[in-house]
Amino acid sequence: MAKRALITGITGQDGSYLAELLLAKGYDVAGIVRRSSSIERERIDHLHLMDRENDKQRIELIYGDLSDGSSLNRALRQWQPDEVYNLGAQSHVRVSFDVPEYTADVDGVGVVRLLEAIRDVGIAPRFYQASTSELFGGSQLAAQSEETPFNPRSPYACAKALAFYATRNYREAYGLFAVNGILFNHESPRRSPNFVTRKVSRAAARIKLGLQKTVALGNLEAQRDWGYAGDYVDAMWRMLQAERADDYVIATGETHSVRELLDVAFAHVGLQWQSHVVHDERHLRPTEVDVLLGDAAKARRVLAWEPKVRFTALVQMMVDADLARERRVAAAGSST
Repeated sequence: MAKRALITGITGQDGSYLAELLLAKGYDVAGIVRRSSSIERERIDHLHLMDRENDKQRIELIYGDLSDGSSLNRALRQWQPDEVYNLGAQSHVRVSFDVPEYTADVDGVGVVRLLEAIRDVGIAPRFYQASTSELFGGSQLAAQSEETPFNPRSPYACAKALAFYATRNYREAYGLFAVNGILFNHESPRRSPNFVTRKVSRAAARIKLGLQKTVALGNLEAQRDWGYAGDYVDAMWRMLQAERADDYVIATGETHSVRELLDVAFAHVGLQWQSHVVHDERHLRPTEVDVLLGDAAKARRVLAWEPKVRFTALVQMMVDADLARERRVAAAGSST
């Protein structure tokens, strides 16, 4: 009998890659989606055709919301999962300064709702909580590991701190197999365009094709440890297959600045970014995190996990995908 997984945030970047991975491993997968007038499902549309057995679709979408405990309870009762991956969140750090209460409710209290729903239903799935390198904030250490003290510097990071400790507490208090994946920045062609990596890759493609002239950015000196989302969802799965529940940093161990991101993206299409980037203070955070660098030694040792896609290849992959996407859009427009 196939394992059953339940994913919150299945329509997002990580959710779509994780669903692909689990389906390929033979899981039956359900995803929680919010009911709204317009549901963005582009990232998972192909999964409905990906894996059929005797015309039985192995992915199911269930309406629910991390702000509504009763809907989480119903989803768990309906699906009876062996594994739960909580990837749902208000995930944009800059936006969290504009909607701090909403971010705290969904990203922090929402995790408590989900953990309580698991207890209420009376099942014992293995539980993955999507944590974040933003917890480390203004850490002055050369690299951040599982032992690095937290120093959150945004409403997003503060909410994620609550979620982190709630997950650990439910593990220790109730014996739930619950883990935190402290993932450093991870990107892909499926990243939303309001994140800086995709904003840059899309701008490079559109400027190359003559569809726009400039792109507005904030702090070009911020340094991040950027990996590939497809690699990182594999780490999530490995955490839930381990002998015991624990928390893990997932990172590449390399930092690159936004300036370097621009160098690689624009060079890939034969352009100089200096002619196209304009500074916009609206993209600056009230409290900036200058450098994030992860130490994933524990994940390498215990989970046998290694990142496969490195920075330059990742950025070029994203630019190529945006070039192809913009050309498809242009061709579709010209044929109508």
